Amino acid sequence: MNRLELRTKVRHVVNEIVSEKGFVSPLDVFLRIGKITPKLVEEWRFGRVPYLERVLQGNLSQFSFIMSLLRENARELHLKPSYTAYMRWGKGPKRPLRFQSPEIPMLRNITLLIMCRLSRRYLEIHR
Repeated sequence: MNRLELRTKVRHVVNEIVSEKGFVSPLDVFLRIGKITPKLVEEWRFGRVPYLERVLQGNLSQFSFIMSLLRENARELHLKPSYTAYMRWGKGPKRPLRFQSPEIPMLRNITLLIMCRLSRRYLEIHR
């Protein structure tokens, strides 16, 4: 998939997710565009995969481009960044999950980022 096709697909997916949920996360986008399967997300959530980047299909350049498109679309939709902690599921200690290899800080800001739709009232007050 070239960058033009990816741009179109990401824009469509972001709009679709925001209309369904009212917010969008990078994980939702990667799932919808087929860069990761729900089964692999579950493996990561249970701590069986050391970091999410390891099981994403594609390369770091592509992931970085997708993240930049997500930020661009989020600004256009007046979404506000909000941080959340992804914690390990299952038995045992609830440790924070890793999104990327500690050696390669390419996907910074993917960690803990969710874009939330701002209310119209908020936008009117803060313009």
